[in-house]
Amino acid sequence: MTIRIAPSILSADFGILAQQIAAVEQAGADMIHVDVMDGVFVPNITIGPLVVAAARRATRLPLDVHLMIVSPERHIDAFARAGADILTVHAEACIHLHRTLQSIRDLGKQAGVAFNPATPIDCLEPVIDLVDLILIMSVNPGFGGQQFIPSALPRIRAARSIIDGAGRPIHLEVDGGVGPATAAAVKDAGADLLVAGNAVYGTTDYAAAIKAIRGA
Repeated sequence: MTIRIAPSILSADFGILAQQIAAVEQAGADMIHVDVMDGVFVPNITIGPLVVAAARRATRLPLDVHLMIVSPERHIDAFARAGADILTVHAEACIHLHRTLQSIRDLGKQAGVAFNPATPIDCLEPVIDLVDLILIMSVNPGFGGQQFIPSALPRIRAARSIIDGAGRPIHLEVDGGVGPATAAAVKDAGADLLVAGNAVYGTTDYAAAIKAIRGA
């Protein structure tokens, strides 16, 4: 299984964001992970479509935009136009998950669905045909730099089983506390896309950090 690394710009220096994005691209990142928070669905507030558009100008890598917001269906068009390649919404935030995922695909984007640590993933099977990415949160969303929650591992395995049964390529992404110490367990559980914030941007050598996570 090929492991892809998506550094999260939540941990980057926003004063030099374009340079920070270009640096991890040069260091071997496979995607750029963009955490959008609204201060309602999660406690923190981060960025909107204007910053996504700036990130789009700074890199040729896919932009993996993670919408930690209420009523995401109201905003997917703006983020799609800003340059997102993947739009991931939270199952907890969508009253009509099937419709929202279909809308993302209708915009020509890949559709992802995310699950918080305490949320059952039972709703995956009815929408699996519309899903290009499943994101298992291994921390409670809202802040960077948190510790990995070990109970995420059986959830990753369960999601991998659903993906294998779907019979088509679907990314299995894990976000939260991922670094060299946890990457092996996450990969062994079935993940193929690892989000890394502080584990990359909190170091002085981004290439070495990405290599250490991938090699773990």
